[in-house]
Order: sequence, then C-alpha cells, then structure tokens
Amino acid sequence: MALLFFVLVLTFIQAEFESVSASNVLFGPNQVTGLMDGSVSIKCFYPPTSVNIHSRKYWCKESTRRCYTFISSNGFMVKDYKDRASITDFPENGMFIIEISDLKLKDVGLYRCGIGLNDYGLSFKIKLEVTQDQVLPEEAQLYYAEHQKTVSMTCDFGIQYASYRKYLCKMTKTNCYTVIDTYGNVEPSYLGRILLTNLGTPGSFSVIISQLKKEDSGLYLCGVGNYGADGESKKLDLHVYEDGLAPEQQPVLNGVQGGSVTVECHYKPKENDTLKYWCKWKQRGCTELINSNGFVMDSYEGRLVMHDDPENGTFTIILNQLEKDDIGYYWCMTNGKGERKSSVEVKIVEGQPSLLTKKQVRAVAGSSLTISCSYPCKYFRKQKYWCKWKNTECKPLISSEQNQTGLVVNCDKDSRTLSLNFDQVTPMDQGWYWCGVKHGQQYGETVALHLQVQGVLLNLEEASRINEDLSKIAIPGINPVNRNSPLDKANQAAESESSAGSHDENKNSVVLLATLIPFGIVFLLLITVFTIKKFRIFGNSDLVSVGSYRTNISMTEFENVRQYGAKDNAHLEEFHETQMGKKDEYSCTSGSPKEDGKSKKPKRGSKEEAEMAYTTFLLQSENISSKVSSSDQSAE
Repeated sequence: MALLFFVLVLTFIQAEFESVSASNVLFGPNQVTGLMDGSVSIKCFYPPTSVNIHSRKYWCKESTRRCYTFISSNGFMVKDYKDRASITDFPENGMFIIEISDLKLKDVGLYRCGIGLNDYGLSFKIKLEVTQDQVLPEEAQLYYAEHQKTVSMTCDFGIQYASYRKYLCKMTKTNCYTVIDTYGNVEPSYLGRILLTNLGTPGSFSVIISQLKKEDSGLYLCGVGNYGADGESKKLDLHVYEDGLAPEQQPVLNGVQGGSVTVECHYKPKENDTLKYWCKWKQRGCTELINSNGFVMDSYEGRLVMHDDPENGTFTIILNQLEKDDIGYYWCMTNGKGERKSSVEVKIVEGQPSLLTKKQVRAVAGSSLTISCSYPCKYFRKQKYWCKWKNTECKPLISSEQNQTGLVVNCDKDSRTLSLNFDQVTPMDQGWYWCGVKHGQQYGETVALHLQVQGVLLNLEEASRINEDLSKIAIPGINPVNRNSPLDKANQAAESESSAGSHDENKNSVVLLATLIPFGIVFLLLITVFTIKKFRIFGNSDLVSVGSYRTNISMTEFENVRQYGAKDNAHLEEFHETQMGKKDEYSCTSGSPKEDGKSKKPKRGSKEEAEMAYTTFLLQSENISSKVSSSDQSAE
C-alpha cells in the first residue's frame, strides 16, 4: 500500500513538472559543426522559472530506444568525456552551455540538451557534425525572447557598407521577404512594433521587435544591399516562448478627442541612472517626445508628462489634450543594457472626456481666483488632484490643506467638482494646470487648463531691479520732476502692495526713474546750445584726437583752466624721470635764475588738452545743473 502511494506521488510530481515544461520550450542551435581535433560550444536556452532554474541540466546522445546521458549538472560524466567536456549553468540568463574539445569522428550524431530527471523532460534536438575542412559553415545567431516582450538584434558589416540599404527579412522555403528596411518599407504584420536604427559605428544597425508573437519565431536574415544580388547578410534564429505566469500587455490604448491616455513603462530599478524616454514610431525611426532629463518637445508643452517610480521600476507617461495627430504607435525606451522596451498603439474613438474644465483662464495679478473641474460618478471614490505642469513632473498639490504657495484644493462631492483656489494671483502662477484622478500610485485620466496672468509688465521685483541699476548712474543735484507720469503712477500702485517699512525707499527709487525722460530732454537742449556756441568760434578751434573719436574743441575756452581746479602736474620735479649718469634731452628741469622770473609755458600734448577739455565740460555741466536745481526749488 505504501509502495502504491509512493508511485502515485511520483506520478503526480512528474505530471506537474511535465505540465510546467509543456508550456515552455527549450531552445538551441539546430546544428553545430566543429573542426577535427577542435572544439564546439553549444548554448541551450530555457525559460527562467523557479522549477527550471533548480532542475538538472544534461547533454545526451540519442539511440533507437533512449538518450544516453554523457554529462549533467549533477556532476555525472562518461569516461570518454573526461577532461574534454563541461556543462555550465547561467540561471540568471536562462541558459546553460556545453563545451566539447578534441573532437573526433565518433562524436558525430544526434544529441539533446535538456532539463529534468530523465529523458522525458524539457529538451531540444541538436545535430553535431565534425569536419576536416578549414572553413566552417556560418551558423545562425540565436535569440530567445518571451511572448509579448521585446527582442533586440544587432548586425555589423563594416564601414564599407555605411551607405548601403539595411534590411531584415524572414526566410521561407523559397524566398526571404522584407520585414523592414531603411527605405521605409515595413511588413504589415510588424507595423508599429519593429524599429530599425543605425548605430554609432558606420555599417552597423539594430532591429528591435516588441509585442512578440509566437509566429515571430523563425530564421531571419539581416543584411546590407539587396538579398540575393549584392551586399552581405547574416542569419538570425529567433525563438519566442510563452510564459503563462506573465500578464499579457495591452497593445492598444483608446482615448477620446480632448481626453488623455496613460502608459506604464518598465525598467530595471537597479539601473535607475539610465535614460528613460518615450518616442513616437514612424517607418524610418522613432521621434523622441520626452525623457527623464527634463526634455519635452515644444509642441507637447503642457500636455505630456513623465512620472518616475524607481521603487517599482516603472515610469508612467500621461498624454492629454488628445488630437487626431496623436494617433499612432509609441515606444517606451531606455538606454540600459538588456532593458525592457515596449510599444503601444494609441487610437482616437468617439466620445467625450470624463473630466471637464475650461481650456484657458485669464486673471489679473493680485486678484483672487478659483478654477474647477467636474468629474463623473465613476470617479467618486478615486483620489482627485490638481497639479501645476512642469517639464519634469506634475506633482499633485496638497488636498484640503493650504500649502506654502497659498493654494487650496477643495472637493465638493455633492456637485462633483474639484476646485483650486488662489488667494492672490501672482505672475509666477501663470502656466498649465492639470486636474486628474489616480488610484494609489496608478495615474488615470487628466484634463489641462492654461492660466494666463495679466498686468505683469512691471512688478515690484522688476521695479527694484531697475531702480538699483539706475541708482548707479544717477546724477547728483537733479531733483525728480513730472511725478504724475503714467509710468510713475504704475510704479506707485505696485509699491502700495509692499510693506510699510520699505514704502518711502521704493517710492523715491521709482520716482527717480520718471525723471530720466525730462532730464534727457533738458540735457539734449544743453548739448544743442553748447554745440551752436562752439560752431561760432570754430575758426579758433584746434582739431583734437581722443582715442577713436575726433571732434572740434576751441582751445580759447581753457585759457584760465586753473580757476576750475584743474592742475597741470606735467613738469613738477617729483614726477620727472631721467637716466642716471647722463642728461636726458627729454627730462624736465627748473627754470634758470637768469630768466626774467617767468616760467616758460610748457607745451601740452593733444591727450592732455583732451583731458582738460573733458574736465572743464563736466564742471560746466555741474554748474548748469545746479542753476536748474535752484530754479526748480524756487518754483516750488
């Protein structure tokens, strides 16, 4: 009785194992060829389930009745394989490798690589050939991918083929039909889920196929030029296996015009530093729309956002304000090695958005404002939020509590509206706002509203900055005038919103700005009068060159220049310079006692005359300004 129970248990275990194995298929090369006295390496792929990872791997040779094991991962090895064969398991990659060296003709035959306790487990047939030819036949490169997932295949043909047509075709019994090429041709069954991209090395390219199907399995050729005519090609053997434990992804997202769609993308959380991006597929590439570095295409401003969740290894893409131009295929992409890539199709269907709000709102700076959106009964128990859109995120605002920005989010469940209240609108509040729903960390539908703030031409911060710059060039002695100008009134209105302590200081600074226009007019009149006077005595003027400017200045104006405080230090003894040991014909000396007591008038260069002219002009301008100031005070 105990023996019968034991047999039933073994039968049950075997049945369970076979049921798991039946849903998965081991995969390896159909044929392997090695040189006489050489070596071969055989790769066998298996689905990385917990059962397969911990099960025995083996290599056996078929006969008429059974398959005789030559080597296994349990440590068994036939005597003939000692010191010339090995089996290595790589469970993290779902692969084990059999290596055989010192090949002989007796090694030729039909073998199996398999998983399990006996020959009835998971296995794959492989033909081993041994040849004495020095040239080995080309073997196909193996690719093993899961159903509904993505596979990336790379081909490199050298720089000499950089300008050639690149293509991928699938082999049939008589032909190889084009799947995709660089001319924009795409086979209809692969539309939107295949992408051909040139790599950085000339003559190399990659082909990515997403949303894999069982019928995608088969032998492919990647090549340059034209199949069967010119160029080169390489064999690619793709096998797609099914894993019943993996949920099938939704390949199509339906949205209504003016509504939104949400896409969840996956990546490896350990490689959080990799670049994540979302692109729109086209027959000759994939146009990047947004990435994790903050880039957003200009035409998608305010309607596209990326939410990253490193803990779950996902990033969520939300596209709202849907238009007919948004119909197409989109790809979740990362630049990490072995990262998961996926594609999805977006369609526009008949209907109306569930969330409703105004598309645009205008408000005056300093006023209060309330914006709201309505939601249907199906969202009654879900979390609702308002957020301000940025190119890096749209972080939900605090609900039912006032945050540091003075914004309050309230939800009226009776009228099914969600409102966002502004105590006082500022220019910084201008931008895009989203009303949305979410459940936990999963984002749902959204709707966008654009807020435009008016009356932001001159706010307090801008006025303070302008006044600070103007104070550096303010001219002393000139009193403010024309305080009733429109610009002065605007500044006084802005200053009334500031604190009482800084009111007078800001007012004086802003009023100074208003004086520039009338002062400029007065200054231009003085320059005009000054110029007319100089033209009258132009006959007595000398031509003076100062730097790159040339002008006519009458030297008679500077006969008594010392009365204005200008000093000529050109010939003071403490400033002269001479060489030691001999006289310098250019050195300055004091006058001779034999002279009549009058010092000779030194000759001045054009540079010295220009400096004195400029000094005198400044002094005259100051005197004129003082007179104007006195007249203004007397007028007041």
